Amino acid sequence: MKVNVLAVALYAALGCGVAAAQNAAEGSLMIRLRGVQIDTANKSDPVAGTGASDRIHVSKKTIPDIDISYFFTRNIAAELVLTYPQKHEVTLDGANIGSFKHLPPTLTVQYHFLPEGVFRPYVGAGVNLTLISDVNLLDGAGSLDHYSIGYALQAGADIKIAKNLFLNFDVKKVQIQSDVKAGGSKISAVQIDPWLYGVGIGWRF
Repeated sequence: MKVNVLAVALYAALGCGVAAAQNAAEGSLMIRLRGVQIDTANKSDPVAGTGASDRIHVSKKTIPDIDISYFFTRNIAAELVLTYPQKHEVTLDGANIGSFKHLPPTLTVQYHFLPEGVFRPYVGAGVNLTLISDVNLLDGAGSLDHYSIGYALQAGADIKIAKNLFLNFDVKKVQIQSDVKAGGSKISAVQIDPWLYGVGIGWRF
């Protein structure tokens, strides 16, 4: 029994040592630069005092982002996604009613399925904190919540194209929601809830 326990412990220690060595060979840190298409869900409650079919819509757009990933093991990593405040136009039943900016840092924990392959798919899940600013709706009479907290789901792949250099494809679903107010009273609730489609380059070191 003691021999078996010792053998299992030795095997586990060797496995962890090999994993650590392989992880160290490529480095534990990865930085990706992406171009990301924000495809908003455009769902909202009917606006109080307007027709039942009137809805608030938030514009789609393409943005740059940078993400920093840290690999705790060959398979497990944490990713922090950053960008600068992005401006969106807002329409009501097709008519422009203003704009706002949002800053959506997102943190996910990922599982990488083939950490030594050329093609390295992964999935992730985490949280999004969206900070909303520079709101100018309804000629200054409208307002949004200052922030939104929601889930973030992710799937993607890194494709090795050179030593420590990767082509990256990434898709996220992020929950972003806010009440819309005018004169201090809630007139609607908007669910931006975008899909984020990203393509970029990653460096691991």
